[in-house]
Amino acid sequence: MSIQWKGVMPAVTTKFTADDKLDFNMFEVNVKAQLEAGVSGIILGGTLGEASTLLQEEKKELIQETINIVNGQVPVIMNIAEQTTRAAILAANEAEKNGAKGLMLLPPMRYNAASHETVTYFSEIAKSTSLPIMIYNNPIDYKIEVTLDMFEEILKFDNIQAVKESTRDISNVTRIINRFNGRLKILSGVDTLALESIFMGSDGWVSGLVDAFPAETVAIFKLAKAGRAEEALAIYRWFLPLLELDINPLLVQNIKLAEVATGLGTEYVRAPRLPLHGAERERVLAIINESLRTRPTLPDYKSIVL
Repeated sequence: MSIQWKGVMPAVTTKFTADDKLDFNMFEVNVKAQLEAGVSGIILGGTLGEASTLLQEEKKELIQETINIVNGQVPVIMNIAEQTTRAAILAANEAEKNGAKGLMLLPPMRYNAASHETVTYFSEIAKSTSLPIMIYNNPIDYKIEVTLDMFEEILKFDNIQAVKESTRDISNVTRIINRFNGRLKILSGVDTLALESIFMGSDGWVSGLVDAFPAETVAIFKLAKAGRAEEALAIYRWFLPLLELDINPLLVQNIKLAEVATGLGTEYVRAPRLPLHGAERERVLAIINESLRTRPTLPDYKSIVL
């Protein structure tokens, strides 16, 4: 299955049981809700997926279980976030062997690599796999910016095809379009800037709050791409307080609490993370409950053909 790098691709949470095992029953409930809403891919093992806490065997199980659930409807994409080039290559090869159809690739973790080191890191991984790759460009959180000149170098590899654009600079969408003329597909990676990015020409949206609100997320994307800006904007304005839960150090706990409210998840996280408590939990719950109270009726967005 080829990846088109467009549409809404949820960075799904990993579901755990009360005794800290993978909860594939609730995971299936969530993934099926994503498919029903019309997403175009499933991304595993990102920050929201608590990848840094997962064992290698658990990552393998996640890929294989997701492949079984989606049953060929959309591609399954595995995130690669490693500290060394060797480990990243091994992770990419393992993901390909286990059936993933694409990779989302972060720069080196922990080490603040220089530009030429980052380019070499991406290049070595790209050479090691046949899977298509989306580069995750998030200098705010991961301290390494992949500049357009760096993309110019790594785009010599045909399997580097897309960017999860998370620089927080909306004008960067236009810069990428002007520079690469469609060669580099753009997926917005910041929930609170997604609609703005789509209006500027992004091809897709890697979302977090889609995990709890899949239909609303896909509706916004499809309406915006179809030129129905006012309808998309109305839903987006309702959605914004929820979307802001994604740009927060406790985004995993926030979004899992939202998943509980919509029947698509549980609050269980893996230590050292702990579920929200006290005043912060009440604050987040208030946002979620108000959003549920005012949840909009969606137009027939599924009939939109893009």
